[in-house]
Amino acid sequence: MGRLFGTDGVRGVANADLTAELALGLSVAAAHVLAEAGTFEGHRPTALVGRDPRASGEFLEAAVVAGLASAGVDVLRVGVLPTPAVAYLTGALGADIGVMLSASHNAMPDNGIKFFARGGHKLADELEDRIETVYEQHRTGEPWARPTGAGVGRVTDYAEGVDRYVAHLIGVLPNRLDGLKVVLDEAHGAAARVSPEAFARAGAEVITIGAEPDGLNINDGCGSTHLDLLRAAVVEHGADLGIAHDGDADRCLAVDATGAEVDGDQILAVLALAMREAGQLRKDTVVGTVMSNLGFKTAMEREGIRLVETAVGDRYVLESMKAGGFALGGEQSGHVIVLDHATTGDGTLTGLMLGARVAATGRTLADLAGVMRRLPQVLVNVPDVDKSRVDTSPEVATAVSRAERELGDTGRVLLRKSGTEPLVRVMVEAADLEQARAVAGQLADVVKSALG
Repeated sequence: MGRLFGTDGVRGVANADLTAELALGLSVAAAHVLAEAGTFEGHRPTALVGRDPRASGEFLEAAVVAGLASAGVDVLRVGVLPTPAVAYLTGALGADIGVMLSASHNAMPDNGIKFFARGGHKLADELEDRIETVYEQHRTGEPWARPTGAGVGRVTDYAEGVDRYVAHLIGVLPNRLDGLKVVLDEAHGAAARVSPEAFARAGAEVITIGAEPDGLNINDGCGSTHLDLLRAAVVEHGADLGIAHDGDADRCLAVDATGAEVDGDQILAVLALAMREAGQLRKDTVVGTVMSNLGFKTAMEREGIRLVETAVGDRYVLESMKAGGFALGGEQSGHVIVLDHATTGDGTLTGLMLGARVAATGRTLADLAGVMRRLPQVLVNVPDVDKSRVDTSPEVATAVSRAERELGDTGRVLLRKSGTEPLVRVMVEAADLEQARAVAGQLADVVKSALG
């Protein structure tokens, strides 16, 4: 059996890769593994289960709830809520397990399962590995203790989740958003109710698009992966800024009043300066990834803020933040983690904090984001290659060295191996877009020739 867990839980096409049987079995295995690890400490365990609005989330939720209850775990079912809300409520309500059903920014046919440990933190790799092992043992017929009678789990709907999460968001804001006009693109996803309510309660005038989920339209031409509708709406309504989430609202991208994109690196730069000014940027450090724009690195260096880089993936950003005691980190894609207030990327919180900075300073978002110059990045995917040899190929190494000499101090090259496909991603960054395109194309040709 190949590893089921990726960097962000278990994902696949719902009812093909991710079946009800798999969801139920993983939930049983998770309950047993966490019991073995001493998580329950002799008390009757509780799990909190949420989902995004995908149609498949309905049957997968039923399977997860059934699995947990059959393993003797009481379940609080919170319904449709963002991933960061499920993580927050898992901690706030003292649940032993949190489960989120979502495939984030993926298209509607996909879905996923993500488990949180007590406190709302992602499970460690070794626990995920153990869950897979136990799941496989159960699947192949190894018996497990099944509670009966009063020992089975009870299932309760927890309707207060939205209000409690929104109150948390409002409570951690440094200032209100009075006077701001904001357009929110909810991607027809999990934040369709939560985000507009939070921004309105914070004082903003709110216009929403993509806030009518029907189970089938999540991420469909809208949200953080498709900004054109948001750009047009911001300009049409004369708004101060626009905020875009993805399907489970753990991401936030923005556009300024002119409709220009403000990406995750720029948002991080704005928040880093705001938090340092408030004395909240611990060790004057922000955590990014190797994909962080060179302009972001340059801006942080100029402002006297240290940048710690990790592998791509918000889990690696979070691990580095915890290990170093840092308060702020994130990715260019819009995963921004403010560790004092969230255990995962939180798109609504990020958008609120960005709006709060605009409101507090009286400056436009374009002006604030101008702290960094975003250098053009060109990404070329090279499919059907032996990615295992990308680090050892002399031809590739020679081509990369030649490209780096050509770019000099004004650019850089990065080759990344796909985690799941026979694919190498060639990323080239340069002050000149055409130069970046030319270098990326040349490198891609070498990678294809050498590894194909």
